Amino acid sequence: MFRALAAWIVALCLAASPAMAEEYFVETQAEYEQVAGSVVAGDTIILADGEWRDFEIVLQGQGREEAPITLTAETMGGVILTGQSNLRIGGSHLVVSGLVFRDGHSPTGEVIAFRVDSETLAFNSRVTQVVIDHFSKPDRFDSDYWVALYGRNNRFDHNHLVGKTNAGVTLAVRLNTEDSRENNHRIDHNYFGPRPNLGSNGGETLRIGTSHFAEFNSNTIVENNIFDRCNGEVEIISVKAGGNLVRGNLFLESRGALTLRHGDGNVVERNVFLGNGVDHTGGIRVINRRQIVRENYMEGLRGDGFASALTVMNGVPNSPANRYVEVQFAEIENNSIHDSDRITFGAGADAERSVAPSDSTFGNNLLAGRAGARFVEVDAPVDGIRFAGNALLAGEAAPELSFAKPADTRLERGANGLLYPVDPALAAVGAPRDLRVLALDEVGVDWYPKPAPEAAFGQSEMRAVPLSSAALIAAIGDTGESDTLLLAPGTYVIDRTIPVERMVSLTGSSNGATIIEFARPTLFELRENGALALHNLVIDGSQAPDSSANAVIRTASVPIRGNLRIALGHVLVRNLDINRDFDVIAFGPSTLADRVDIRNSTFENISGSVVSAIAEADDQGRYNVEYLDISGSTFRNVRGPVAEVYRGGRDESTFGPHILISGSTLEAVGAGAGASLELHGTQRTRILGNHFLGSAPVAITHTVGTPRTVVADNRFQNTPAPAIVERECACAPRVEMRDNSFDGEAGE
Repeated sequence: MFRALAAWIVALCLAASPAMAEEYFVETQAEYEQVAGSVVAGDTIILADGEWRDFEIVLQGQGREEAPITLTAETMGGVILTGQSNLRIGGSHLVVSGLVFRDGHSPTGEVIAFRVDSETLAFNSRVTQVVIDHFSKPDRFDSDYWVALYGRNNRFDHNHLVGKTNAGVTLAVRLNTEDSRENNHRIDHNYFGPRPNLGSNGGETLRIGTSHFAEFNSNTIVENNIFDRCNGEVEIISVKAGGNLVRGNLFLESRGALTLRHGDGNVVERNVFLGNGVDHTGGIRVINRRQIVRENYMEGLRGDGFASALTVMNGVPNSPANRYVEVQFAEIENNSIHDSDRITFGAGADAERSVAPSDSTFGNNLLAGRAGARFVEVDAPVDGIRFAGNALLAGEAAPELSFAKPADTRLERGANGLLYPVDPALAAVGAPRDLRVLALDEVGVDWYPKPAPEAAFGQSEMRAVPLSSAALIAAIGDTGESDTLLLAPGTYVIDRTIPVERMVSLTGSSNGATIIEFARPTLFELRENGALALHNLVIDGSQAPDSSANAVIRTASVPIRGNLRIALGHVLVRNLDINRDFDVIAFGPSTLADRVDIRNSTFENISGSVVSAIAEADDQGRYNVEYLDISGSTFRNVRGPVAEVYRGGRDESTFGPHILISGSTLEAVGAGAGASLELHGTQRTRILGNHFLGSAPVAITHTVGTPRTVVADNRFQNTPAPAIVERECACAPRVEMRDNSFDGEAGE
């Protein structure tokens, strides 16, 4: 009897307790598929270290808070997912860690999705200690998300995401189903590493919601992340839903702004923005109702307009949720802004965005622009904002505003490295002294390196190349990053197009002593990861064949994901006249150069253009070059424009193109095109101190955005005056014309 009772008790206990958790070690995709369908609460799947190619992982099941279903790597970072791979999770209480995605791209629209399909979302699940490194689609305009959060109560933390080069948000919180709204997701302690300029809309690093679901609350927390050089577009973080908290994050040299684009009742607090003087670095942009912006710190920001250190937008009357809802009931308090270019109230004011901010407060903020410059700008009435307790330490404010200027404005850095006033009267003004600045080692993973600053041309070893075409081609194929190849005096005759797939610097031994002639339609073809610098060289096209679309430097015919760089210094380019369309530098579609620098160089007898950047002609706001700087150079007998640059469409999500033409001579330029410079849709144009002699006019077309054009200190001799056309604005040409001189009958 006792024996039977004991057996019954044991059986009852076994029935009441869970089965023992299983641990599965798998080495192949087939083994994974075999075990993944049977995992239960408490089970762990361990992927063997090594490369897993073309692996679409699905993890689905019902774990419990105390017994999650876990997928991890044998060692953290030891599992490398390559080729066409991705991860989808669905169910509850799932945990994934230790994976690395690189050397490939997702075959679907998401690399990591917190859902298996539209019916199977993830709840109470976590992805941590995962790396996605340059895992971008080959075409820069083929869009995807790297991470898409669906469901509720999920966490994405301590991950490392770097190098997204194609369109689409790096991390998106999706609200497209009822089960994904009011989600209480937490996004924390992640490293969002460098994201290069996309040159188009769709380059946000983090987005919460979309315009289609702007009236819903997301209730997502974004805290203690670092955004390092996230330069995709004007919105670093785009909040398009309500009820979110963005707190304690660090923005390092990131171009753009944290934008409260749609949705009401968001809180942005205790974030730090350090621009370090980088162009277009911004802070916070405020739109919609009941937004709270408090206790944030900004320093060294160089953005203006939509990317100002602080931007308060104008709204659209009776705006739908997905347009520009007026700023109302905003509380902007106890923020510090130092050494920054601009604060803008009423930004975007125009015939449509005509409603000024109302019922809002701007109080106890510490403001310091750059001495002697206009710092606080007003583009619309500010009667609806109550200003109180603010202190303006440096820079000028618009006459509509009156800020106190304390007598003692001396600042000292606190223990956290941030600036605070020494005057006790200002103790309660600006950001709090206990503000914490995140360190890089507090975010991401500790087993995968964070990227170093971008390498510069010629930083590393200098290698001599003998006077042999074969030796030159071999050396370019074998050059190390930042190496410089020193070419011998004499003439190199190149009989093939040279691919450039890394950073390459070529330098002649002295001015004019090293000549490169080429017998193909193109001398250099820039490919993925290509960057090219040429110095002290003569480039001669007299042996090139009479082919269509010849060029000295051309981009590859396939899309290029990464951004390019080109630099020419003390270079003579001559005899590109075998046909009527022989360019020096020609960009193809789906390519973008961060910078093209041409300095102290000479170009003569060119039948095409010197820089042709007109391949993005679909009027989607795309373009081929972000910064084009030409200085101290001479252009003689060039039939096309020295520069032809095109950016079409109405999109306002980008900053460029930026054009600087200075201290140069343009003689007999543009006869074949009707323009010596042809610039369409450029946003920042400066034409300074040049001599135009017997050339076609400068032609500039302004489109959307806030184009700024300066034409100053130039001499136009036998050259028509510049032609400035306004395509979108019913206004006088937005150009600063000063101190130019006009000689000859065409210039009067």
